[in-house]
Order: sequence, then structure tokens, then C-alpha cells
Amino acid sequence: MYLFDSDNPLYFIADIGANHDSSLKRAKALIKTAAESGADAAKFQNFFAHSIVSDLGFKQLPNSILSHQAEWTESVFDVYDKASLSLEWTEELHSYCKECGISYMTTPYDISILEFLNQYVACWKIGSGDITWLDLISKVSQLGKPIAIATGASNFTEVCQAVNTVLQHTKKIILMQCNTNYTGCLSNFDYLNLSVLTTYKNSFPGITLGISDHTPGHISVLGAITLGAQVIEKHFTDDNNRKGPDHSFSMSPSAWESMVEASYLLHRSIGDGVKRIEDNEINPSIVQRRAIRANCDIEANSIIQESMVEFLRPCPKDALAPSSSSLVVGHRTSIFIPKGETIKLEYIF
Repeated sequence: MYLFDSDNPLYFIADIGANHDSSLKRAKALIKTAAESGADAAKFQNFFAHSIVSDLGFKQLPNSILSHQAEWTESVFDVYDKASLSLEWTEELHSYCKECGISYMTTPYDISILEFLNQYVACWKIGSGDITWLDLISKVSQLGKPIAIATGASNFTEVCQAVNTVLQHTKKIILMQCNTNYTGCLSNFDYLNLSVLTTYKNSFPGITLGISDHTPGHISVLGAITLGAQVIEKHFTDDNNRKGPDHSFSMSPSAWESMVEASYLLHRSIGDGVKRIEDNEINPSIVQRRAIRANCDIEANSIIQESMVEFLRPCPKDALAPSSSSLVVGHRTSIFIPKGETIKLEYIF
């Protein structure tokens, strides 16, 4: 695949978002910490406040419509303005990601900066809020890099439009289930709807699945992996108590490490779906299964009666299981079978 291989079947994106707190030094520190915690990529967001939010539009909205923004002490426009990432940092952030052994990613919220950013990104991310901005999606998908699309707060028709727009230019697409409520409330689990991943898998055969998650902990991530997700995105910080729009619901380094470890253990356990006796079960199956055994001495040339056999552990590889009793009962013995011995097919005729 274009992001992972059989040795690394999962891909973890640490969304630093606005958690750089307008500090290049801090942004680099978060890259380093994310890499040490098991992230495969550090993702930023490139936007200008004036080209992503309407100051008037948000001021006209009642607080009841706002989500986590309702708790902000500044206007939405001002928060976005302060959280804006300087394009001048891009080359240094990209280089530092490379130095730390992870990829540089970004979510672009402005068409005018795509060409500049394309020389640095390993993979693009389209945020849920822009899933209906098909012009942006089209232009990004023409740049030759993988493109991950979050699908929060959208319906299936809108998802299909976005996917089809990408497929006109590239097959390098990651489709991510997402719920766009960032409050971190436990009630958000009721709305995550991970089963959508199965819908995506059936509707778009061969597509790479992912999750962009904002719920607490990593339970949702484990559920998504079970349903086929390979790309995992969560917000990342080194301090949940810092001021800023994203810190409170972001994952800490220790939480991230636990998520990665649990995810790989889970992925190893999923298997290929073929039911069989596994290699580590061969000996236990001998010890735990019952075999057909003589419960008395049985003379040669005797007709075996049901009362002459019993089913007891262990069951060696050459023994008969209870399910084969019809091959034994009613048949004549060719040799003497002592009590306790397994009854093999070669002992009867």
C-alpha cells in the first residue's frame, strides 16, 4: 500500500492541529513526542482565518448551535486567527518530521496554498467540514498524493460525491468514518456509528478505511480496526490542561502509546477468517479432546457393543473422536483391545 505494508499494517496520524499554540518550537517538540509515542505522521492544518470562517456569520449564530466553540472566551474568528499555522514554518516542520522518522501531513483549507504545500506533504487530509467542497477535493486529488477524507456530519450521498470526485484522478484514497462533535462527552459514543465502515467496505471494494476520532480513549479505535480501519487519526498534545481549542480532547503521549500497543495486539488477533485448528492449539486439542476407548478388555473377533466403549481424554492424532462412534459400535474386532486403549479403525472390520 501507499502508506503501510505487511510489517506495518496500521498508520497512526497525530493531529497536532492548533496545539502548537503559535510556537514553532512547540510544534517541533510535539512532532518529536508524537514520533516517540508511536505516530507515523504528524498532521497540521493550514488555513487563514478570513478564508475559513465568517466573523459575522459566527456572531449571528446562537450559542445553542455551537459545539465546543461555545466555551471559547474569544470569537471564533479570533481563535482561528491565532491558531493559523505560518506557511513559513512548513519546510522546517517537514524536515523535522523527516528527522524524527515520521511523515508530514496537513489539512489544507485554502486552494491557493495547495501547490506550495504539495512539495512537503506525504498525504493530504480533507476535513469533514469540507466534504461538500468538491472543487477543493478535486484539486487536491490531482496532486498525486494519497488523500484521506473524513466523513463526519455527512450523509452517504455526499460521501459518494466526494469519493467519486477523487476517483476521477487517483485511487489513493482513505475513507475515514468520523463524528464531528469535539466536546469529548461520553455520550458521543452513541453517535460514532462505526458500522458505517462496513457500509464503506461493501460500497467501495478495495478502498482503504480509517477513522478520525474525537472520543475519549481508544475504545473507538479498536472497534474501527476490527471493522477494517487501517488509518487512525487522533488529536495529539503533551498537556491536556493547556489553553487552546484542541488540547482538552487530544491524546497525551502515554495514552497514544497505549493506543498503538493495543491496536497492534488487536490487529494481530483479527486473522484471516479461515476457521481451523491453529498451530498453538494442536497439543491442547490432543489433551482436551475425547477419544473412543475400550472400557473393558475386548477379545479378538468380538462385536463391539455401545456398553464396551467410553469417551475419555486425551485424543491422540491417530485416535477416533466420539463423532466416529458409528464406525466402531456394531463392528467386529480383529485383535484384542485392552481396557483404556483407544480403538482404531485398523483394530476392527
